[in-house]
Amino acid sequence: MKRLVFLVLGMLLPLWVQAQEDAPVAGVDSIYSVLSGDTLADEIGLIPESLDANVDSLLHSWHVSYFSKRDSFCHDDEENVFFPDSVYVERLSRLPRVIRLTYNNVVRDCIDLYAERRRGLIRYMVGMADFYFPIIEEVLDKHGLPLELKYLAVVESALNPTALSRVGAAGLWQFMLPTGKIYGLEINSLVDERLDPLKSTEAACRYFKDMYAIYGDWYLVLASYNCGPGNVNKAIRRSGGKHDFWDIYPYLPRETRSYVPLFIAANYIMNYYCDHNICPIQTDLPLATDTVKVGKMVHLKQVAEVLGVDLDLIKVLNPQYKRDIVPGNTGREVLKLPAAQTYLFAEHEDSIASYKAEEYLAQYLPQNQQLRNSGTATRERITHIVLKGENLYTIANRYGVTARDIKKWNGLSSTRVARGKRLVLYVDNGGVSLAASRKKTDTAGVTAKNTSGTGDKADSSGKFVFYEVKSGDSLYTISKKYPGVTISAIQKANGLRGSSIHPGQKLKIPNG
Repeated sequence: MKRLVFLVLGMLLPLWVQAQEDAPVAGVDSIYSVLSGDTLADEIGLIPESLDANVDSLLHSWHVSYFSKRDSFCHDDEENVFFPDSVYVERLSRLPRVIRLTYNNVVRDCIDLYAERRRGLIRYMVGMADFYFPIIEEVLDKHGLPLELKYLAVVESALNPTALSRVGAAGLWQFMLPTGKIYGLEINSLVDERLDPLKSTEAACRYFKDMYAIYGDWYLVLASYNCGPGNVNKAIRRSGGKHDFWDIYPYLPRETRSYVPLFIAANYIMNYYCDHNICPIQTDLPLATDTVKVGKMVHLKQVAEVLGVDLDLIKVLNPQYKRDIVPGNTGREVLKLPAAQTYLFAEHEDSIASYKAEEYLAQYLPQNQQLRNSGTATRERITHIVLKGENLYTIANRYGVTARDIKKWNGLSSTRVARGKRLVLYVDNGGVSLAASRKKTDTAGVTAKNTSGTGDKADSSGKFVFYEVKSGDSLYTISKKYPGVTISAIQKANGLRGSSIHPGQKLKIPNG
């Protein structure tokens, strides 16, 4: 969801919106003149970022490739089949729905985009729909909303629960960070509930109900989800007060014009993919899952090793835990597991929390004890060293802050930052200290303010920091100073076969 403006909920458009109107959309004689021929595919401004993504990269990402397999009876080299308009009209009319599914040339172009140019993406989405659609449908039904709204997640994120847009929108429903917090999602350095399919769907449903109370028209609700109610109201005013999507179409932002047609096309293609020779990818994700409430801090590795469950599977089921840590010590967090393992977790929670705690959670234990007594999270000042490929949006999402906050804290005028630059951040650490009292660097380039006078120096590549061994140090005590860094990682980085080190020795500590 991009550029949402929630100041207009339940009230008239504020005067400041009028003062910031965009120039009128130029040269549109009809709603079809903009999207004739291949224009939709050629003009990237009209295609959501989820459809512009590198399909090969998506299909080989960690949350898909480990569980996906090809249907041996499928022939991926078969071409798309084109049908006359009457066939599309008839098929759309057969779909059970509350939201009307208009058919016109714009919708036809969007169907062709899915069925021909984005065939690989459809294979993925149809396969993953078996897992994500039941979750979404249950929440939509609970709120009394049309179940076909589930296809909006196809347009928003291509059913990628870890999708992150160029401007920082995240998850199945592509919430921006401020909007996610407005609608009750927890977002901090450890947890990002925008990535939680269940909780983010709850937030999306609340938004749908808010917007339907204003517009009473589902097409306008969908348009507002993409560009915000301020832009929809602006388009209504420019059209002379009309309230039909196709009437205000020329006055909407460019991407929003294709948004509703793509939603209609998603309804079509997710039901009639077989008629276009598209074979879905099969998944091994368990459909029978359940949740347990966690009352202690645990690392997902502890859960995986004690219960004998694959770590990647647990991560796929719980994408909201950004650092693989469940901060149950600050409030009972939810963990999703295959149904058979939920009983085992309940029986062995204490054993799981203590298993290899010194290895996986040692650097957090003093702060953990303090927080267990107080029951509250902390606001922490950290320094982030910018790594290759990062920008303010990716950094902001990692720590649960906004790019605007980072700019303000560091006096920046742009969201582009050079690799190696040190940024000061004030973060809600989710109840786990991201940095100890002595200066250290974790796998994301986070450092605490140096109070010991020792100071670690980063190498030119940014991949390591150097640590000078002091009297009494061991590989274990050194690893505790760097969140996420293990003894074996230090040994590998320095070519050490054993644990022998000596004072004055310079060690390379992995940094990302």
